[in-house]
Amino acid sequence: MRKRFKEVPVKDLRLHIDPKSLKVRSTGQLCPATQGIVGQDRAIEALKFGIGMHDPEYNIYIAGPSNTGATYIARAFLEEVASQEPPPPDWCYVYDFKEPDKPRALRLAKGRGKELKKAMDDLIEALGKDVPTAFNTDDYRYKAQVLRQEFENKRRKVIDALREQVEAQGFLLQVDPQGVSIMPGKEGKIIPPEELAKYSSEEKKALRDRGDNLSVEMNQSMSEIAELEAGYTERLKKLDKKVALSVVGKRMQHTFEKFKHHPQAVDFLEAVKKDILEHIDDFRKRPEEKSPQMPVAGMAWPPALNKYRVNVLIDRSEAKGAPVVYTSNPTYPALFGRIEKEAVFGTLVTDFTMIKPGALHEANGGYLVLKATDILKWYFAWEALKRAVRHEEVKIEDISEMYGFITTKTLKPEPIPLDVKLVVTGDPYLYELLYIYDDRFKQMFKIKAHLDDQTERNRASMRQSMHCMARFCEEEDLKHVDRTGMARLIEYSLELTGNKDKMTLKLGAIADIVKEANYWAVQEKSKYIHGSHVEKALEKKRYRANLVEDRVQELIKKDIFWVETDGYRLGQINGLSILQTGDYMFGKPGRITANVSMGKEGVITIDRQSRLSGKIHTKGVIILSSYLREHFAQDKPLALTASLCFEQTYGMVDGDSASSTELFALLSAIAGVPIFQGLAVTGSVSQKGEIQPVGGVTRKIEGFFDVCSHKGLTGKQGVIMPNKSVKDLMLKTEVVKAVQKGRFHIYPIKTIEEGIEILTGMRAGKLGKGGTYPKGTLFRLVDDRLRAFAEKARDFAREKQEK
Repeated sequence: MRKRFKEVPVKDLRLHIDPKSLKVRSTGQLCPATQGIVGQDRAIEALKFGIGMHDPEYNIYIAGPSNTGATYIARAFLEEVASQEPPPPDWCYVYDFKEPDKPRALRLAKGRGKELKKAMDDLIEALGKDVPTAFNTDDYRYKAQVLRQEFENKRRKVIDALREQVEAQGFLLQVDPQGVSIMPGKEGKIIPPEELAKYSSEEKKALRDRGDNLSVEMNQSMSEIAELEAGYTERLKKLDKKVALSVVGKRMQHTFEKFKHHPQAVDFLEAVKKDILEHIDDFRKRPEEKSPQMPVAGMAWPPALNKYRVNVLIDRSEAKGAPVVYTSNPTYPALFGRIEKEAVFGTLVTDFTMIKPGALHEANGGYLVLKATDILKWYFAWEALKRAVRHEEVKIEDISEMYGFITTKTLKPEPIPLDVKLVVTGDPYLYELLYIYDDRFKQMFKIKAHLDDQTERNRASMRQSMHCMARFCEEEDLKHVDRTGMARLIEYSLELTGNKDKMTLKLGAIADIVKEANYWAVQEKSKYIHGSHVEKALEKKRYRANLVEDRVQELIKKDIFWVETDGYRLGQINGLSILQTGDYMFGKPGRITANVSMGKEGVITIDRQSRLSGKIHTKGVIILSSYLREHFAQDKPLALTASLCFEQTYGMVDGDSASSTELFALLSAIAGVPIFQGLAVTGSVSQKGEIQPVGGVTRKIEGFFDVCSHKGLTGKQGVIMPNKSVKDLMLKTEVVKAVQKGRFHIYPIKTIEEGIEILTGMRAGKLGKGGTYPKGTLFRLVDDRLRAFAEKARDFAREKQEK
């Protein structure tokens, strides 16, 4: 009955890649792809343009479906570009001698930060030895003794002159560590209080007046001594400074010369030199003589000397190009750095040496790659990141203080100028949401690099794919894939796209299968990954995920889930749908039934009435009504009430891929012509009766084939599918063999007429010039039945009106 109908040629059921056509024995003979990127020309062009735009508003958003490797592509491409760019400068934080709570940021050429740190460490260590030695020489001690002797001689002269004057007035001068004082006395002895009490009033007054005058003289002498002491101290300081300058200047001369082309470093060294000379006493004691001091934040140096250290925030000494930084947990501290604190005797202490960098510091002068889903989890970090890129500077702040939660005194490091290209990867839908609801996003991310999830299958793309396999095998230290394995992987790539002319760009899915096939190759102690290993990996992957499919098939085998594969039924047909359980998708056949009667409600669906269908399915049902009016209601009203139902479905029904199937069931019910149940149908229909392509055709056919296999292949069963979907077929070998042997059939159709003829074995019929269909055709039966409904409806209405 159906052999006269056109079937899909066996060669079109599955594309077989001939391993010999690959012209290479294994991936080991291929040069690994430099970037591991296949078929993303549009995105690569956008990336190149975005990188070339040196503007803080031209950051890049790479939009791609999951498993397309957006982050991997971004990093691989940027690393190649960055390797050709000059490395950015080093950044250091040093002590600010004018504002100690605001550490200064120093910009130095590549590798010079580490050199400055070593130079300062060596300087302080050397001064710790040289300064005590310089102040312990005979020459220094002699000069200091001379200055001391001069001071003591002058001081003694002033004291002696004052003593003579005091004794001449009947007083004695007393000099002790507490100071100088005058006391009444004679003959070198102090007059006792008892004797003073015997003095007359006139004598006491005279003594008091002389004492007051002598106090004035004594104060003048003390002022003179203070001036002499100040002069001595000043001269001693000059001597100390001269000695210190000779030591410090000699030690720092080489450092000044080394960094003479770095003005910021020179300014820092000048400040260090000045401070050391002002605090030279911190170095004068020998290390073994220095009293132990409490270490601050675990520093080995005494706190007084810690300010001379250099905190190398970013060291580029080993950098080969511009940095490409990726962080998977972009919290605020991870991006902007932090100021660490350490508990010392119950108190949190910190200093500039405890400032730590963030990803922005590391990426400064290069590229920062982030996943949108990662950064959007941290709202404060996202807002601060946009602000930093917009203002072109990065500040290290405590987030609690920044938002006013806790305000404590802490360091406020000088902001560092920021020059970074921000590359964010994420879903295209997420891009649209951010573009609509985040005002800053559209201003800052003006470059959209849109990744495709599939590419044309041609010799070049297949070659690129094999090079990527070679790179992946080497990166992951896997066995290389031989030609049979590569051929099977390319076929799997076509299966994922559902199109023989398209290869998937979801390289992550291919990589997973390579790793799993490598496991089986290792188990078999094979030198290479063969096609059999790839096939086994795919089978095991399906087996791990298809529990639900097995349960559905079991229910069908037991006739609990009712699917007929033989015989004829009026108004009943096998439809095909797709079920997806996470990472696994399979075809599920199901009965669709139709009942008709005279009425005026038109075509309704029980699923829609029970709110178990979506809007797309509703659209497909409305198209059925339109088709009936176009073909059968040109000369009469459509007095029809028809109900359609997806039997034994208990969840949401959506999509229009079963609209042609529903129409076939409806035409069968109206015409009273049964449909052969050994056939299943998929395909959407237009108002004009054209069969339109649908997705998942391969899985749908395989699902019905499995049911027929369980119930027994009769040689009559098969699937009717859209002709335009033939290019999407990548059927499993079992189905291809069954078709080749004539035990299963696949019919491509273009119109409803072709399909109904296959299902019923009856000609559909074409509308004649008189507006009627030929006798003996199915459409004539439909037209007659609908005419009868219209006449009965007219008679019923007339009868009702007469009553």
